[in-house]
Amino acid sequence: MAIIVDIDVELAKRGMSVGEFAAAVGITPANIAVLKNGRAKAVRFSTLDAICRTLDCQPGDILRRVPDED
Repeated sequence: MAIIVDIDVELAKRGMSVGEFAAAVGITPANIAVLKNGRAKAVRFSTLDAICRTLDCQPGDILRRVPDED
C-alpha cells in the first residue's frame, strides 16, 4: 500500500509556487519536496492542518491510498 501526496496537483490548480506555498504553510521548500516525492514517513496533524488551510481543501484532496499490485 502506498499513500500518494497530491500537493503538486492542488498547487497547479491554484497557480501557487512551491516557495509561496512553503512560506504560507511555515515549512521549508525542501520539506515540501519530501512530501511531493513520497519520501515522507509521517506528517504532523498541525502541518496537515496548515496545508489544508492554505489550499482551502480537505485532507482527502491531497492524500490518496494506492493498493499494492499483486
